[in-house]
Amino acid sequence: MSASVTHGMPRTQLSKKSGPKSRKNFRFSWKEGYIGFAYLIPAGTLFVTFMLTPLIQTFNLSLWDWSGIQGAPATWVGLDNYRQVLSDPESLSALSHSMVFILTFCIIPVSLGITFAALFSRQKIAGLVFFRTVVFLPQVIASVVIGIAWRWVYQDRGTLNQFLGFFGIESTRGWLGDFDWALPAVGVIGSWVMTGLCMVLFLSGVGRIDSDLYDAVKVDGGGAFREFFSVTLPGLRPELTVATTITIIAALRTFDIVFVTTKGGPGKETIVPGTEIYRLAFRENAIGEAATMAVVLAIIVFTLVRTVAWLLRDRDGINT
Repeated sequence: MSASVTHGMPRTQLSKKSGPKSRKNFRFSWKEGYIGFAYLIPAGTLFVTFMLTPLIQTFNLSLWDWSGIQGAPATWVGLDNYRQVLSDPESLSALSHSMVFILTFCIIPVSLGITFAALFSRQKIAGLVFFRTVVFLPQVIASVVIGIAWRWVYQDRGTLNQFLGFFGIESTRGWLGDFDWALPAVGVIGSWVMTGLCMVLFLSGVGRIDSDLYDAVKVDGGGAFREFFSVTLPGLRPELTVATTITIIAALRTFDIVFVTTKGGPGKETIVPGTEIYRLAFRENAIGEAATMAVVLAIIVFTLVRTVAWLLRDRDGINT
């Protein structure tokens, strides 16, 4: 009926009725846009000032050979710094160590966190709030304090060797000074720090999963494993993305824990990109190479984070 009336109207009448309304909506949408941009100005200013501008300046410094001393001459070298960094054994070793830290800072904490969350979601446990607080505590302690505490633990007469002595394992090993165990020992610190964060994230995610889904699995005769893989794991995809992203960034940018515990030693066994940037900039006065290392690290972080976001995206809904 409406279609026939519309077809019977003159074109001029249609244009008179629809034209002003559409122009009014158009002006209103632009007004909303201006208001939205006004709200973005404070955050945008902070982003440009403290994020985008330093990134551009760092990339610019990576193209020069400069000692960092005010007034010292700077020589344009183009991409030579990138060739130097990507062919330097120490820089490559630092990057490879950061890849190892992805295992201890990311994969292990995420696996433990999601396991604890799945276990705690199946049954009520007394003292769960206290346990969550204790496990999350490393996140609110300064990294320097954590490094000093674990350095005591790893001493030749430290807590770890005393604990092993209770089981008849006599050890006077200085774990952070051992060429074979220094890197895994620092990695354990990272696992201890990040596990609490992952567990709290996953527990908060489990709390929003509809309990009817678990009841449906039980009605179908499914057990704990089916509940986990059919309900818990898919329901925790957003939290899994956040936890993986945060822990990967923490693994690649770690500096303070390594610097306090080993300073990159023994030898070069625990050097990471952060310690290499520090060495190049403040010990060798090679600002260009230090900036190059920072740019390379930023590219690696961005690539891995985007890869994780793509792999864990919601394929049935909105893509990340």
